Order: sequence, then structure tokens, then C-alpha cells
Amino acid sequence: MIRTARPADAPAIAEIWNLIIRDTVFTFTTVEKDPQAIAASIAEGMPYHVATEGDRVLGFVTAFQFRGGPGYAHTFEHSIHLIPGAQGRGIGRALMTTMEDDLRRRGVHSLFAGVSGENVAGVTFHAALGYAEVARLPEVGWKSGRWHDLVLMQKLL
Repeated sequence: MIRTARPADAPAIAEIWNLIIRDTVFTFTTVEKDPQAIAASIAEGMPYHVATEGDRVLGFVTAFQFRGGPGYAHTFEHSIHLIPGAQGRGIGRALMTTMEDDLRRRGVHSLFAGVSGENVAGVTFHAALGYAEVARLPEVGWKSGRWHDLVLMQKLL
């Protein structure tokens, strides 16, 4: 089931996100997410959606303004992550469809995905959803002792 996240989902969201932060180069940050900060963002109305199976959160998607300032108010970037083993079941696609619908209602015009160049499955996933690669920024992310490319993919909503 896909639903809007609740503050009580924050520990599960943080657990999924922090696994990606710790164990992959799919995000370039090394700073783990704080469940209380996530809960506060959800309570403030930031767009978060979760996929659940019973009481278990299988994945989430969130979105935020692409860059600061009023000129970017209608351009967002998203982050989507699933637990290991949840890929290939249509969960990511369902989360993205829900997020895109939510963002359209909020007046968002352009949605970006910033995908690590090493995350070939992430690039393929977004392309299948209609995102176009608009830029490849070489060696802009430093993690695990080496440089990584960032692939920017965009979809007009």
C-alpha cells in the first residue's frame, strides 16, 4: 500500500535512508538522517510517501525544492529508496506516481532526480518513468575515497 507518511514512520524512513548512506555511493552524503528531523519535516507538510506491507515500511519517496529562492519554487528534486529485496515489484513506480501526483497538486512544474553515475539501475528506473538525462556532472561527489559523477534527470510534470 502507498500512503502519505506519518511522523511515526520517521524511524523506518531513517533506517532505510541511513543504510543507503552507510553502505552505498548512491548518495554522496555521509551524514546520517535523524528520525526526529524527518518526523518534524513530515509534520510540517513536506512531501513524504511510504510503501507498506502490513506494518512494515518497504520504501519511501520525498521531495524538496531544487535550489533556494523564489525562482525555484516550482522546481523540485526527489529522493526514493527501497529496502533490499523490494525492487522489481512495482513499488518504486507506485511511489513515484504518487509523488508526482502530489507535486502536481502543489504546483510543481519540473522534477529532478540526482542519480549517482554508479547507480545504473537508478538511471534505468528513472528513464523508464519518462525522466530524461539532462546533465552528467563529472567527479562532483566525493565518497569512499574517490570521486563520483552525478547524473541529473528531469521530468516536466
